[in-house]
Amino acid sequence: MALSLTEEQIDLASAVVDFTRRSVDTMTTRDEHEKLATGALPSFWTEMLETGLHALHIPEELGGQGGTLVETAIVIEEFGHRYVSGPFLPTMLASAAVTLAEPNGCNQPILADFAEGATGTLVLASEQLKVVQIAEGWAVAGQLQVIGALAAKYLVLGFTVADTARYAVIEAQAAGVSLVPAEGTDLGRDAATLVLDNVVIPADAVLGNATASKIAALHAGFTGSEAAGIMRWASQVSTEYAKIREQFNTPIGSFQAIKHKCANLAIAAEMATSAAWSAVVSVGQDEAQQHLAAAGALEAAIVPSIEAVTEAITILGGIGFTWEHDAHLYWRRAISLNALNAPLSGELAAAGEAALHTERKIEVELDEPDPEFRTRIAALLDTAAGLRNEHEAGRWYSRGSRRSFLAENGLAAPHWPAPYGLGASPAEQVIISQEYARRDMLQPSSVIGEWAMPTILAYGSEEIKEKFALPTLKGELIWCQLFSEPGAGSDLAGLSTRAVKVDGGWKLTGQKVWTSGAHEAHWGICLARTDAEVAKHKGLSYFLVDMSAPGLDVRPLHQSNGEAEFNEVFLDDVFVADDYLLGEPGQGWRITATTLQNERTQISSGVSVGTEDGLRELISGDNFVGTRENALEVLGRAAAISTAIGAMNLRETLRQVNGLQPGAGSSLAKVAHGRLARQAAGDLLKLAGPAALFAHAPAAAVNSQLTIPAALIGGGTIEIQLNVIAERILGLPRS
Repeated sequence: MALSLTEEQIDLASAVVDFTRRSVDTMTTRDEHEKLATGALPSFWTEMLETGLHALHIPEELGGQGGTLVETAIVIEEFGHRYVSGPFLPTMLASAAVTLAEPNGCNQPILADFAEGATGTLVLASEQLKVVQIAEGWAVAGQLQVIGALAAKYLVLGFTVADTARYAVIEAQAAGVSLVPAEGTDLGRDAATLVLDNVVIPADAVLGNATASKIAALHAGFTGSEAAGIMRWASQVSTEYAKIREQFNTPIGSFQAIKHKCANLAIAAEMATSAAWSAVVSVGQDEAQQHLAAAGALEAAIVPSIEAVTEAITILGGIGFTWEHDAHLYWRRAISLNALNAPLSGELAAAGEAALHTERKIEVELDEPDPEFRTRIAALLDTAAGLRNEHEAGRWYSRGSRRSFLAENGLAAPHWPAPYGLGASPAEQVIISQEYARRDMLQPSSVIGEWAMPTILAYGSEEIKEKFALPTLKGELIWCQLFSEPGAGSDLAGLSTRAVKVDGGWKLTGQKVWTSGAHEAHWGICLARTDAEVAKHKGLSYFLVDMSAPGLDVRPLHQSNGEAEFNEVFLDDVFVADDYLLGEPGQGWRITATTLQNERTQISSGVSVGTEDGLRELISGDNFVGTRENALEVLGRAAAISTAIGAMNLRETLRQVNGLQPGAGSSLAKVAHGRLARQAAGDLLKLAGPAALFAHAPAAAVNSQLTIPAALIGGGTIEIQLNVIAERILGLPRS
């Protein structure tokens, strides 16, 4: 999915697509690549300047469009998707860096020149440059490999003085500046070695307020946006090819291995888009947020872009390995972007240092047509904050005065319809979440009840709704989910628990397994077979089961970590009254879809929280082996991916807030979170070292590893999720 999130941004992206379809094609790039390598501008450049796409982020008073960096990132991502040649990305990096500076008589005319069509490139600060302070400012000497410099009028040059990176604008033809051209990896853009021979940087050329972390976030965000466009191309071209290419008289997209490849590419592309967007947004935030977001763009967009194109070629087969196919053009650009951002270790360590003390946060700005809504919510939460729960047991199982007050005022599940919730819109839910956060209060959760109750509210009688809704919200009633069976896990329609009609109700007989919290639950939602003569998914019905009913036996399953969160549940002629059958007999499969949708949404909604907590605890307590820098890089990498997942979830929220149809982000995030949890648990063990000889190792390093199957299997295995993504989201044929 592209980077745009609002109707206006979608319109901008559409305009960019129209321009590229009209004026840009890879055949022309191939014909012009030798000229492009010398710094010549592509044939469409003048037309592009007429559209104003190059000046979106430049203030109107200087000749620009007065837009945002995000809007420019949208153009960069679309250009990456279409493989647009020329120095657009280098120029956007340079001009955007200048917009970050405090305005003065030196940089404002340069911005006006950029708005007129001047070109440039941004050169990140490097230890390879030697800097000497002189009367006029600084003299800089050294050599660096750069892109876009042969086409550039201006260089935004980074250099380090007293351990502080500074950035200044100089002309590419300034005294002491020379360029040594070479055949570039990317055929659509020039590459050269920049040689600086004591180039004088006047003090007034320095971009005040353009800090190293801002520039790093900008660089990662814009280059990450182009990488995201590349990965979107890789995902789309692979998926479309898999639909039409046949082997053994069937489309290759029906083979599970190909489905998983295509699904993984879709996940990677959406992660890349989200991470790049997050990095661009962070430019306006504080330094810690910039480090976290920049690392996210590096790890989730730039680094995997090479592998994404490589994977696409394995799906395309031999045709993708030919010079005539466009794959190698995107491949080369991905390699170039990675080279431009190397080495990564410093940014990952900086992100790790930031992650020790904070998490990635993006404040959602809302248009509030009813300002009184926030005032009302704030007043209610202020009252709630003065109450306490007599039984305090965290977000899930606390109950008492505070939780009851929240439930009675619609704030335990505000998205539920009245009278149990507020019928809150997506924007109102964000406001409520913000007000909870401002008071450092946790919104209570009914866990399985959050999946069960929306189904009951949709299909239950008024009496059933009244019986269960408020007690569930108050935490007085706990639910479990009686779905999985020994022979029916992911294949839920294959379950064998049967329900036989008797006078006044039904008798249920069978076995359920891996039931979370059944030993604590008061009621369970249960799927059972009421008709064995029809297709297996048509013969199911949906029941509400009293967990204290005669004939029901709960037996704990002791897990590898020694705990017993899961259970086997045996039903031996358990009577369920007719009132507790939801819907009609045989409607269970359709009704279950409501529950599973709520389950997957709830599981995915928190994927950015806590994955790196163990690493943070281990490092904060100095309980790791190896160097601190290595430990911080490990934490930084985990925080970077967590940041990308969090951004993906937030973007789903913003789509709904902006009135757009939800995307596939929550389904993709489930897989990404499972993989990150697995990686983080492994990294935690490695950093714990010999301490993992003991069961109670620091930061629960051993227990985290032994608990990881819950993240990989719960809510549907990763492999099943990949099948769902491939078939229902990407449209690949069923096996």
